[in-house]
Amino acid sequence: FDIKGLFDPIDHALLMRALKKHCQTSWVLLYVERWLKAPMQTADGGILERTRGTPQGGVVSPLLANLFLHYAFDVWVARNLGGVRFCRSADDGIIHCKRLAQARLALDRVGERFRECGLELHPGKTRIVYCQDVNRRKAHPDVRFTFLGYLFRPRKVVDKYQRVYVNFAPAVGRDALKAMRQTIRGWHPQLMRDHELGDLAAMFNPILKGWRQYYGCFHGSAMSVIWKHMNDYLVRWMMRKYRTFARHKTRARHALGQLARRFPTAFAHWGMGCMPAVG
Repeated sequence: FDIKGLFDPIDHALLMRALKKHCQTSWVLLYVERWLKAPMQTADGGILERTRGTPQGGVVSPLLANLFLHYAFDVWVARNLGGVRFCRSADDGIIHCKRLAQARLALDRVGERFRECGLELHPGKTRIVYCQDVNRRKAHPDVRFTFLGYLFRPRKVVDKYQRVYVNFAPAVGRDALKAMRQTIRGWHPQLMRDHELGDLAAMFNPILKGWRQYYGCFHGSAMSVIWKHMNDYLVRWMMRKYRTFARHKTRARHALGQLARRFPTAFAHWGMGCMPAVG
């Protein structure tokens, strides 16, 4: 599920009630309430009184919104949906159900609960998904979803006995792959001719390691397109830095591959074996 416009409709009275469960310091409560209710100036110079919502971009807005949802959703589900498991990150969440009837009931009740709290489920991003696998083979219009950058869908996997079967499993999602490609492109490593290979590794490895550790947890092979993309930019760096390779992409790739085998831990993905080819 996804909550439509989380920050704007939050009820100030309910939020302050939740905050008072964790903070009894009077001056903190006073300043939070003043901050929530401070009037907003519009583009035409008018003053708009605020009775609901937390300012988007405010330093504590995410914290307050999460506190609000803890009571509006987390605590409520634990008390009212009979031990149904769930996972929530900010305004996105998953509710795990065993049967379609249970899923429909949960969706109806959660929608009603959010309406009671002044919130609304996003109609285009909230749906029931069937976790299709080798043991669940029924037809359903939705058999995939994206959560926290991972795409969950039926996938072919191999067990320890080398048997192939279908499992409902996560791997890095398309939007995450697109964002990582854009990040690499924005680094412009091919233009850093005055830098050595070690300098590039020092600059990029902290981010590459983060990607590897997060998106490599499940079906890490799906990240191979990102590692190839990074290697392609390093090849272009070689071609610009060394005249010998200026118009010889294949030779530059082979030379980079030799460097990768001499220094396999220089880049985070090289240590996984994702190196340029050597002729």
